[in-house]
Amino acid sequence: MSEPTDPTEFRGRGVGTSDSLSLNPVFERPGEATDLPKNRMPQSESYPETAYQIVHDEAMLDGNARLNLATFVGTWMDDFAVRLYTESADKNMIDKDEYPQTAAIETRCWTILADLWNATDPDNTIGTSTIGSSEACMLGGLALKRRWQKRRRSEGKSTEAPNIVLSSAVQVCWEKFCNYFEVEARYVPITLEHRTLDGHELDKYVDENTIGVVAIMGVTYTGAYEPVAEISAALNRIAADTGVDVPIHVDGASGAMIAPFCQPDLVWDFRLDRVASISTSGHKYGLVYPGVGWVVWRDKAALPDELVFSVSYLGGNMPTLALNFSRPGAQVLLQYYMFLRLGSDGYQRVQQESLEVAQYLAREIAKLPAFELWNDGSDIPVFAWMLRKGYTDKWTLYDLSDRLRMKGWLVPAYPMPDDLADVTVQRIVVRNGLSHDLATALLAEIKTEVDFLDRLETPIPREGQPVLFHH
Repeated sequence: MSEPTDPTEFRGRGVGTSDSLSLNPVFERPGEATDLPKNRMPQSESYPETAYQIVHDEAMLDGNARLNLATFVGTWMDDFAVRLYTESADKNMIDKDEYPQTAAIETRCWTILADLWNATDPDNTIGTSTIGSSEACMLGGLALKRRWQKRRRSEGKSTEAPNIVLSSAVQVCWEKFCNYFEVEARYVPITLEHRTLDGHELDKYVDENTIGVVAIMGVTYTGAYEPVAEISAALNRIAADTGVDVPIHVDGASGAMIAPFCQPDLVWDFRLDRVASISTSGHKYGLVYPGVGWVVWRDKAALPDELVFSVSYLGGNMPTLALNFSRPGAQVLLQYYMFLRLGSDGYQRVQQESLEVAQYLAREIAKLPAFELWNDGSDIPVFAWMLRKGYTDKWTLYDLSDRLRMKGWLVPAYPMPDDLADVTVQRIVVRNGLSHDLATALLAEIKTEVDFLDRLETPIPREGQPVLFHH
């Protein structure tokens, strides 16, 4: 008997097609479908064990999160955190009347952060949790825009052309903010001489329509801090010369949870009068699973009243502000758990360990003749390197990234932003869980793959430049 060639002939026999999911015969049960559609709802029910096994097997095809050195997002929490996560997965953060204690814990968290970031009076600041730092950034930007509009209206001036000043290496959430809320983005290009937004020639970008300047504590491309104090000093000079008084929002997605513990003398936060608001990711170096960010304003005057909605609970009122409505409360509880679990000393030890691993990797990679460091991981535990000019015409960093991916390691290569788009870098993000032992194993793989690529006698063929990573 000849083998069937029509894929539909396999249906019901545990062999899937491009449009169907097949059930492993080990899990088959009498009367249960063995072939389920991928893109349509099945007609019949499945046993929970069956549905679980299908989804579990599909998710298994994802990469190993511990070996993903492209992402800043946390990939590990301890067993007690996982238990707490499971117990609180049904809590809706926006329903403060039904979950008043979760709402109270949210307030504790952003008050803790206000204190950590040196607010003058942490108990009289205002903040909120968000889905992630992107939403937090948008709320910070929206507050800047509303404050600018109110001031302009009080002066009888136009509010039609707001702009915001950003580094060209800014994260894409700020491009979204400018698009969604109709604010002109003024990008200050980074260069080899000025590798971050550092206040250089800031007067060329700032004018009376500037709602604020964004300073990044840990640039996504490289992990480098933008010097907030220098940016503030440049804005002070502009104010003295022109009368244009511009506030700062600090996008501290990563660095706002590193600097207070590991670089406490670095002045970047509410100690600078121009810093109106600070945002961070709880799910990055806040050490929580994905789904939580934070934004805090220096005081209640920095957040326009019309952005705050009052929700009644326990006979009182709770201020709430967010772009999202229903959202998980579990991650807020996890953040508070981590604050209690680690305390300042614990956060310092965890973050310092990550910094030491990053700096160890940077030192060792700098010793390889193929590479030149862009930065060394001394800010946040992130660093990038370039292929040394003239080293080879046989391979690129994209090829090295491909070779490492075959071994399970995700180490992205990508072009720098405009004005440096001809520069390609490779970047490693060290998170809690990347031990010295794992780092040593990664370093051995990098050396092995560089040796392989160096032995090539002809260039690796390629059609166009591959795009393997997006910010």
